Amino acid sequence: MDLLNQHVSVRKFSDRMITPELLNRLFVAGARASTTGNMQLYSVVVTRDQAMREQLAPLHFNQPVARTAPVLLTFCADFNRFVKWCEVSGASPGYDNFHSFLTAAIDALLMAQNVCIAAENAGLGICYLGTTTYNAREIIALMKLPQLVVPITTVAVGWPAEQPEQQDRLPVASVIHNEVYHDYSAEEVLAYYSFKEQLESSRKFVAENGKASLAQVFTDVRYKKADNEFFSGKFLEVLKEQGFLK
Repeated sequence: MDLLNQHVSVRKFSDRMITPELLNRLFVAGARASTTGNMQLYSVVVTRDQAMREQLAPLHFNQPVARTAPVLLTFCADFNRFVKWCEVSGASPGYDNFHSFLTAAIDALLMAQNVCIAAENAGLGICYLGTTTYNAREIIALMKLPQLVVPITTVAVGWPAEQPEQQDRLPVASVIHNEVYHDYSAEEVLAYYSFKEQLESSRKFVAENGKASLAQVFTDVRYKKADNEFFSGKFLEVLKEQGFLK
């Protein structure tokens, strides 16, 4: 509980390298994550090479951490390995569909979270990069991912060179529903988000972007409708190209 409650995103790392032995321990712990039908529908591409990181950085919108982290871990939904096993074993796989992709994506994310917890338990810092699916096609080409393999998320890992403050979170009561979903009234929504909106960092964020509210920063600047629709269409095309959609 203490480890989980102390989580922060680390974006500055020391020059100290992660040994192959420690990295392997993280993967062993990651592989103990829950998985659909014990199929383990994931693969992880490990990026250490500086030249490769330089090629990956623009695909992660040039976030500095993508260049400076000693290790980048790209977690992929992977039905390729399982399908090949089926085919060489005289079984007829039927996993070229969206539901199978979703199953593999969940598996990959579960493993990623286990690896993150194991890394923090070992004293390492991690930073989740939410940009992987935006440029999945380009990452696929760079990493030479075959059919039925799609990158889902990337985690930067290294020895921390900073101790950042924790990010705010909504009250737990705002996300818990007993037995059935309790929809939110306007008053409840405003109450739940009031703490976040009153933070000095949020006020500064709103002012810097010339908006009237924190919500407008999200809808008009950070995650715009046009961008969401563009990247949605792009990712659906990737799923077709990788064999998960007809």
